[in-house]
Parts: sequence; structure tokens; C-alpha cells
Amino acid sequence: MRFVKYFKSKKKIIDSIAFPFSRQRRGKRCIDPFAIKEGNAKFDRLKSGYRLDWTEEVFSKTGSGKETLGTSFDLKKLPKISLIFAFFLLVILTRVAWLQVIKGDYYYELAEGNRIRIERIEAKRGVIYDRNNQPLVRNAANFLLYFVPADLPPYTKVSGGKPSLTKTTGSKLSKTVKEDGNLIIERVSEILGNDITSNEIKEKLSKVEPYSLESYQPLFIADNIEHNKAMLLYLESDYMPGIVLSNRTRREYFTPRPLLSTIKGMDAGEVEVSSLSHILGYTGKISKDELTEYGSEYLLIDYIGKMGIEYFWENELKGMAGKKQVEVDVLGKEKKIINQELAQDGHNLILSIDIELQKKLEQTLNSSMEKLRLAKAAAIITDPNNGEILAMVSLPAYNNNAFARGISIQEYQELINNPDNPLFNRCISGEYPSGSIIKPVIAAAALEQGVISEHTSFNSIGGIKIGQWFFPDWRAGGHGIIDVRQAIAESVNTFFYYIGGGYQDFKGLGVDRIVKYGKLFGLNAQLGVDLAGEASGFLPAKKWKEETKGEHWYIGDTYHLSIGQGDLLVTPLQAAAYTGVFANGGTLHRPHLVKQILTGDDKVFRNIEPVVIRSHFINSYNIEIVRQGMRKTVTSGSAQSLQAIPVAVAGKTGTAQWSTKKSPHAWFTGFAPYNKPEIVITILIEQGGEGSKTAVPIAGEILKWYFNQSE
Repeated sequence: MRFVKYFKSKKKIIDSIAFPFSRQRRGKRCIDPFAIKEGNAKFDRLKSGYRLDWTEEVFSKTGSGKETLGTSFDLKKLPKISLIFAFFLLVILTRVAWLQVIKGDYYYELAEGNRIRIERIEAKRGVIYDRNNQPLVRNAANFLLYFVPADLPPYTKVSGGKPSLTKTTGSKLSKTVKEDGNLIIERVSEILGNDITSNEIKEKLSKVEPYSLESYQPLFIADNIEHNKAMLLYLESDYMPGIVLSNRTRREYFTPRPLLSTIKGMDAGEVEVSSLSHILGYTGKISKDELTEYGSEYLLIDYIGKMGIEYFWENELKGMAGKKQVEVDVLGKEKKIINQELAQDGHNLILSIDIELQKKLEQTLNSSMEKLRLAKAAAIITDPNNGEILAMVSLPAYNNNAFARGISIQEYQELINNPDNPLFNRCISGEYPSGSIIKPVIAAAALEQGVISEHTSFNSIGGIKIGQWFFPDWRAGGHGIIDVRQAIAESVNTFFYYIGGGYQDFKGLGVDRIVKYGKLFGLNAQLGVDLAGEASGFLPAKKWKEETKGEHWYIGDTYHLSIGQGDLLVTPLQAAAYTGVFANGGTLHRPHLVKQILTGDDKVFRNIEPVVIRSHFINSYNIEIVRQGMRKTVTSGSAQSLQAIPVAVAGKTGTAQWSTKKSPHAWFTGFAPYNKPEIVITILIEQGGEGSKTAVPIAGEILKWYFNQSE
């Protein structure tokens, strides 16, 4: 019984502590069933057996003077506490709504990116052939390394000394490397050697925002990796999350047949013709600016045409990439292919270039330049009947394979600091005073405007004098009585002074009409060749001189323009184009290099039809008169050495003054056979002196080879 009473008394104490509120809310005193006095032994025993410090203790006196133990709670605090809880709950719900609703798609893609990836399948870049289907380029294997930053383990932003690396493979390597981004970066840098340092890798990685969609995109690290290094990376990449070794392609440029003597160190079937570099151009890794320009069709690890045909015909050559949906493991490594869409290979191109003629032209030009101890020249051979470019050489040239494989800084500096500028395509971008090769155009304009007829003659006595100024002929004492045909053949300046600017009572064309006909023949504008970087040349005019130089236009300016001197500038391509007008009887064609587009399996996709810029702008009879004058240049004029060619040749020589201290530029432009022209050939030798002595022999050797080959 004593035990039961003791237990009940303890229970009442606990109940009074645990449930004080009901009686407090009714304003009643909280009185324990038994009074507890201080110093009471029973109270002391209870205190030692139970802890009452987890609630507020309240002692109050009863009406009889007894003290009681109870608790109190201020209910007025409940609304404030409720507001605090409600505020934090609202913050949590708002954050959940932001993550699940507003950013739900974004984080869903990130989550899916950890499991399912979309990878591109590279399309094979189109091959380029010459007109006889000889390949001029091939796709070679290229090992390329890139990181997927989202898969890379954590690493320190700044390298603080090299971590210890393991040389082992298998499970040991997986334990030491796959959980440490620093070890991965250092190991990759160690394998690549001097190609890239760990800090350079980290610098690239630092530009990618963590946990962004960009972090799942490939980040280029290195390409053109040596085979042994690539194999080592391949073997160890299984234990390096975020590391991907890809086997892509790069371009190798070559010609299929050797020159007369093979070049040391190269296979006979793959002799390089450096002059093709200006035509074919090269490919290189896409830049960020180019990526912005071309859009989502490319990635930062892609290669793109940078110069030449590779650049101009990029859309046709690149093809269309495929894609595959793959499932990856926790390391980001491919486990299985879920779905794939095959790539479409790029189109192949057939050029108008005849590679054998190209090699011969380069060889002849190089040999002549060595004898002359000169370095800079340009030569173009075209088909006057459709504008096709059969050969085009600009010297000095460069090796486009150096760019395709990844040119070093030292090599690039040597190229851009070379005073002869080998990267410059003089055929389409070089602008030069034309010298006397402009005279057929001036003669055609004078005939068309009725300034002269085929029978008009002037007496050349060595030049003409205007006031205190004397405008000389190239032959002291002059050429005597001459007509338009002889004036073209012997390049008589006096005759063109007359018909260009007039003299005494004779009224010439004047500057305005010279400019008008110059434009009709394709000067002062781009012709539209399918290469980037074409220059427009320049035709000076009265207004231009007044606005630019602040000077009036004088009769001497017109005289200089009439013989191709002064401020007149033409490109070798323009000279070849207007020579073609006289060759074909009056049609100006757009010059072009691509004649046919093929599918990836070499079936005809599209033919490139010749484009006529303008025709019938000069009377055919007047064209024939000029043609006869150009023929006389070979039979009795300044290019008589060309009579040795097995077919009839017509042409015009030129010697263009451009400096008072340096030799003039040497020109020749002509066509053959005379009665049924097949080719136009234009030669420019910078600082070559007289065209008849330096440019004509080069043209002669090419023409002789060409027509002997044709027999």
C-alpha cells in the first residue's frame, strides 16, 4: 500500500508539471493535491528523482499560506511565433516553386545530361579534285583531346606544385586519379609534354561556368596529337572522368604526280606544289568569333575553311553532322547508343585547275625568278570562252599544310614578318599600274567612240610637249607615221597620248570616257572570282583627285592614264579578264575556279555554268582591229620571240613605272591560238624591268609546253 500511495503521489506531480495549462487558462490556481513545504524531506527526494528544469517553475501561495509549484505560458506570443514559422515556410515554398516550375526544364536537362548525352557524328569533309579528277587534298586522321568540364572531378583553380602522379594503370590508377581533378589535369599535361601545361588547361576550364549547360559541351584542349601519346591517353582515359579522345580528320594538301625531279623526303606520288596554297587555302580550328558568325552548326572543336577554296566553298565542303544519343556512366563514359542519325558527307569539288599546267607554270616562274634574283611575281592562265582559271601562281607562296596541322608561333611570325609577304595572293589581291597592257582597252574605246578609225595615223617624233612639260615616247626620235594596229604592236606612247587626251586641234577621249570604258572592261570593280580577298583595282577621276589630293585634274593626268601610268591600278586577274574579251570577240566572263560540284560518292550534283558579266559592249569589228594589233605585237612588235610557238599567238607587253628608285614592273598578256583561242596567259614580274625581256620569255616557255602537250 505504501508503494501504491508513493507512485500515485509522483504521478500527480508529473501531471501538474506536464499539463498546467487547462487550469491556468480558466484563471484558477494551480494547487497540488498535497502541500509541499520547503525543507520537506519528501520534496527533497522528489527533486533528486525528477528534473523539472525543462519548463518554467512557478511557486505560488494558497489561501492557507501554503506554497505550490506550477507553470505559466504567455499565449500572446503565439501569433508572433506563427508569423515567423509562416515566413520561413513561404520562403521554402517560393524556392521550391522557382526550382521546380520556373527552372524545372533547366535542371531537368542538367539531370538528364548526367545520364543521357547527345553527341555529334562528324561528317567527312569533301575532297577537291583538279579538272582531270586528280585529288588535291585528302582527309587524314587527327587525334583531338577535349574535356567535358561537368564530368571533371574538383580541382584547385591555381596549381600549387605538381601532385604526385602514379604511373600505374588499372585499379590503382582509378583510385588515385578519378576522384582528383588536379591529378587528371597534371597527368594529361605530362602525357602531352610541351604541347600544353596544366595551368593552361586550368585557364581554359576557368572560363566555363560550373553547372551550366556549357559545362556539358566539349572544351578543346589539343589536336594533332602524336600517335603514341594518343594511345596512352586512350588507355588511361577510362579512369579519367571528363576526358575524351576523339579521332577526327584534318586536311593534307598535295598533288598526285611528281615534277621532273622528286623532292627529297617526299613520295613521288605526293609532291607538294606550294602555289596551290593560294588556291586551296587551308582549314583550321574555328574561333569564337567564327562560332558566333556561323551559329549552332559548329562546335569549338570543329575545323573550318580559313582561306581559298576551303573558305569560299565551306558550306558545300563541310557536309552535315549526324548525332547519336548515348547513355553514359558516372564518369561520363559512353555505355550504349540509344539512337543515332548518320552524318551526310560534304560535297566534292572539281576545279578548273589543270594540275600539270599549274606545276609547269610554277616551275617555270620559279626558275626565271631565280635567274633574275627576284622573288615576287604572279601568273594566270584562263579559258577565254568561259572564264575558267586553268592555272594561277603567286610567288612567293607558302605551305598550307603547316596551317592545317597547326602552325607554330615561330613559323607564323616568320611568314607575317617576311617582307615579300608569301601569304598575299598577288593574282587577285595585288594592285599594280598596268603600263602598256591597258592600251588595247584605250584603243577599243577610241574606235567605239569614233575618236579614230582603223586608218587614223599620227606622226610619232619621240613625244609631245605641253607648255613646259614633255611627255616622251619610249623610243628616242619616235616611230614615224603609225596607225592603231602598229601603235598597239610597238606600244607607241604618242599615239595613245593623242587618242586619250588629245593634242592641239585633235580631241581625244578625255578622262570621263576612259573611266567609262575601263569599267566596261571590268576595271575598278571586283570580278567575282570564287576566292576571298579580291581587290577592285582603281580608275582615277577628276572628282577623286580634287577630293583626295586637293588638286585639279591636268592634261598630263589624262596622258598618264592613257598609257597605264599615274594612279591607275589593275590586278593580274583583271588584266587576264579583259584580255579574254579580245580573245573571244567581245564577252567579259566572270573568272571562276570551281566547275562542278559532286556528291560524297563522286556523282554529279551541280555544274557551275559560266557567268557573263557583259557582252557586245564593243562593236565586233573594233574588237577585231585591236586583235590584229595584238597579233602584230608578236609578228613585228615587242613580243617577236613568241613566233617560235607552234600556234599563232597575240598579246601585249607592258613596262609599268611605279618608283623613281626601283625597276618597273614587267607585264605580258596574250592569248592563243589566234584564230580559235583556248587560253589567255598573263604574267607580272614585280621590278622585272621591260616586259618584252622578262615576262615574254616565261609566257613563251609555258605556251610552247602547253601546245606541245596538246598535240
